[in-house]
Amino acid sequence: MKHAILSILLAVLAGTAQAQTAPSATEIAAYEGLHRAAQEGDVETIRRLAGSGADLDTRDRAGRTPAHVAAFASNDAALRALAEAGADMNALEDRVYDVLTIAAVADDPDMVSLAIELGNRPDLITSVYDGTALIAAAHLGHAEVVRRLIAGGAPLDHVNNLGWTALMEAVVLGDGGPDHVATVRALVEAGADRGIADRGGVTPLQHAQARGYDEIVAILQADR
Repeated sequence: MKHAILSILLAVLAGTAQAQTAPSATEIAAYEGLHRAAQEGDVETIRRLAGSGADLDTRDRAGRTPAHVAAFASNDAALRALAEAGADMNALEDRVYDVLTIAAVADDPDMVSLAIELGNRPDLITSVYDGTALIAAAHLGHAEVVRRLIAGGAPLDHVNNLGWTALMEAVVLGDGGPDHVATVRALVEAGADRGIADRGGVTPLQHAQARGYDEIVAILQADR
């Protein structure tokens, strides 16, 4: 149990250090071309530049493409225009995030659904933890995003390089409150494997019991 608790603390600290980084005000002020158009939601300019042969997947200094910038800015129309022009919807920026995971972390359900519609794969491996958008959303208790990802075909039982699934993260990195309860319920109802333990052999149910998360315990103990 001590090993499991230490792993959790290390993961939380690592997550703080490796979190997504949206473009800064300085970076935004320096943007030109497609990056600026994506930030501002300027669909007309995106289409004009695309038509003139501009590189749709050009990168800023952090490896962000215009599609990443559109996701951080929550500009749905810009993202659609970029995708329709042929932008790579599965590109990863320097911190190994795609549009879908950026939208999932931002708790932006509409952009999550749009990204999947536009070809962003929900099974894409993202982040330095070799996770998925579903794991990121479950960790944060973004229940509606979790439901959209499940509906889009996200893998329920992917295990990241910490040894955790989306269900495990919803328990061990959640607060046991309504958002994480709803997240656990969505995952369980979709068929997530409740028996996948962490590297210490502790199951999501055992973690929930140890934390006194009674509502989550009840969901995990319910008949299949």
